[in-house]
Order: sequence, then C-alpha cells, then structure tokens
Amino acid sequence: MTIEFEAWLSALPKAELHLHIDGSLQAHRLLSLAKKNAIELPYSSVEEVEAAYEFEDLQSFLDLYYLGASVLIDESDFYHLMMDYLLKCKEQNIVHCEIMVEPQTYAPNGVEFSTMMAGFDRAIKQAESEWGQSTLLILSFLRHLSEDEALVTLQQAEPFRENFVAIGLASAEQGNPPKKFEQLYAMARAQGYRATVHAGEEGPAQYIWDSLNDLKVERIDHGVRCVEDADLVTRLANEQIPLTVCPLSNIKLCVFDTMQQHNVLELLEQGVLTTINSDDPAYFGGYLNENFLALHHDLGMTQSQALKLIRNSFEASFLPLGKKQEYASALQSQSAGIKL
Repeated sequence: MTIEFEAWLSALPKAELHLHIDGSLQAHRLLSLAKKNAIELPYSSVEEVEAAYEFEDLQSFLDLYYLGASVLIDESDFYHLMMDYLLKCKEQNIVHCEIMVEPQTYAPNGVEFSTMMAGFDRAIKQAESEWGQSTLLILSFLRHLSEDEALVTLQQAEPFRENFVAIGLASAEQGNPPKKFEQLYAMARAQGYRATVHAGEEGPAQYIWDSLNDLKVERIDHGVRCVEDADLVTRLANEQIPLTVCPLSNIKLCVFDTMQQHNVLELLEQGVLTTINSDDPAYFGGYLNENFLALHHDLGMTQSQALKLIRNSFEASFLPLGKKQEYASALQSQSAGIKL
C-alpha cells in the first residue's frame, strides 16, 4: 500500500505554505557556495554536514541554520538557492508555494536587500515561465531581534512591496512573545500585507491566543501546542484558522519524541484547518512528499485524510479566490473516487 500511496500522492497537485528558503539549502550547495565565497565551515563533506543534523532543540538547529546562511553573498547565490527549491517543487508536483524570506539573516553579512531580491526574482520568473510554477513570498522577521530592527527591515522592503504577499515571524519563540511585535504587525496591515506567525511550536498555547488577538494574524505556523487549551482548539476549528504543520520538523526539533505521538491527524478530525509542510527540508530529512509519507507510514494516514490536508493547503493559501478554486478543481479531477 505504501508504494501505491506514494505514486498516488506524487501525482497530485499540492501547495506548500511553510517553507524557509534558507532551510532548503542542500548540503552540496552549502559546500560549493562556501568554497566559492571563501567562507570557512567546520565541515568538509556532505556526510559531515548531514551528521550535524541531530538537533537537541530549536536553538541548536538555528545555530547551524544561520551558519549555513552565511555562505549566501551575491545575486547568483540567491538565484541558486531559490531555483534548487523550485526544481524540487517541480519534482514533487508542488504547483503553488509560499516561501518565507528573512532579510535580517543576511544583513550582518553585508548583503543588500536588492541583491537578495534580484536572485530570488530571477529564479521565480524562470520557474513560472518554464513550467508554470506559482510562488508567493512572505517577508519574515526574526523574533529574537528587536521590534525596532524589524521596523527598519519593513521600511527597507518598501521598494519591493509588490514581491511580498504577507509578513511572518520566525526564530526562537521562548522569551519573544507575539506582543513584542504588535506595532510591526499593525504597520504591515496598514500597508496591505497579510499576516502569519510562528506560534505554539516551542512556545505555549497562549502565544497562539496572543497572535490571534494582538497581532490579528490570519494563520498560524506550527500551532501544534494548541491542544493544551480546548477552547483554543474550538476557536481554531470554528473560525477555520489554518495551521501550517511541519511533521518531520517537529520530530527533528523534539516537539514530539516520535511521529506516532504527532497530533496533526487528531486536529484534522476535530475540524481544524490543518496543512502539511516541510519547514526547513534540507535540515529535517524530507521535503513535502516525505512529510506526507511519514504520516502515512507512522500514523496510518489514509488517502482521504491526505486529500483533505492537500485541499486545505490551497484553501489556506494567500492566493486570490479564483486561483484557489482553479487549483481545487484540478485536485478534484485528479483524485476522483476518493471520498473526503
């Protein structure tokens, strides 16, 4: 059944809504860019890089994540980073993706906003032209930095406003509550940005409440700790507030000890608008399809459940309604016979 399921899954059009572009930096690309840009790394082979992917918690991952991002210097580096991921989208039939871009990661290395965007934009336009790839960008801020620094980055993004559909908030949750960025989100909303936020991964369920009430976000990245508060689960289900869940990430970062403990299918059955995503796939052992396959293998996820999760991803996207309906129709036509 697993082989049949994999073939069926691969054939379906899918959307991915929670992807950090730096987190798609493959080990071979990391090493080649480090050599090109004369950046010293404590690794000399792909095997040594991959051996470092045993994380104790979110912070231990972030330390390696920021080290990896340090090899990205010029426009061509950012082009290859983006194109590598978009080619993976083509391979896995991810027809629409929403990618988090974090300029504050590169700024300490002297990278200009325009350099980053030129590389990304070239890859996005090429993928759209060559195979019709749909891509939206999310301007994501680092919550361990100050709100003042985030506001500066928001201002720097103004010349590229049309390139971004939404803002987001990532990095370490602990000690960085949503309310810290209330002014940032208010200003972004006034400029027409849509809004998402990381909450309820390592942080408590209260951070999800605060993100909804104080930041007024439309969807929650991760959100799996919502189960600590039954009233919160009820609100998420009643208001159909999407969760962009990342199963393999949750295991790698010790949110759950094993995939068998993961609660995503329970949330789905409770009516929460859950979606499946890969987060930082180069570091966490799998892209989008691998996350679905892990749920099928370890939790017995059915075709019906997988199809609902895929449909949810299009519904939860920041696409215009017409495009959502177009993708939903394509999905329905290719999945005939599977009852939701």
